[in-house]
Amino acid sequence: MAFKKSAIPFAGTPEQEKKLREVISQHKDDPGALMPVLQEAQEIYGYLPIEVQQMIADAMEIPLEKVYGVVTFYAQFSINPKGKYRISVCLGTACYVKGSGDLYDKLQEKLGIAGGEITPDGKFSLDACRCIGACGLAPVLTVNEDVYGRLTPDDIDTILAKYN
Repeated sequence: MAFKKSAIPFAGTPEQEKKLREVISQHKDDPGALMPVLQEAQEIYGYLPIEVQQMIADAMEIPLEKVYGVVTFYAQFSINPKGKYRISVCLGTACYVKGSGDLYDKLQEKLGIAGGEITPDGKFSLDACRCIGACGLAPVLTVNEDVYGRLTPDDIDTILAKYN
């Protein structure tokens, strides 16, 4: 099985590892403990890189393949860190019909990354989401807490320039 590594090197701290080991020891003997351990691990690290998955697998005596399978199955988990600027493009029905797929494609092209990835400098991460409740502004994207609506692909350069 090929495990996916992030473009950004893992930089966990001893404090984070200590917290993770405490979480694992609290849940180790509970049936179904993997999900809560993964959720708390993601809170500690912000994402679940293969190095963290390996620590969990070893400490819980679970095959790494099982841990990786759970992490990659559930959308709540991320194997990539998030950028300083988290871009999320709504691909819900109203936004998609009005061209959000083109916005998403343009962002992938401009940033040189695929959805779910982070730029090598750690500045931008790109994700797709479902309806954010701003259908009247379709198509919509967010950068952290900033919402941009009624967009065309030609607006992407101007938006990205605000964060450079």
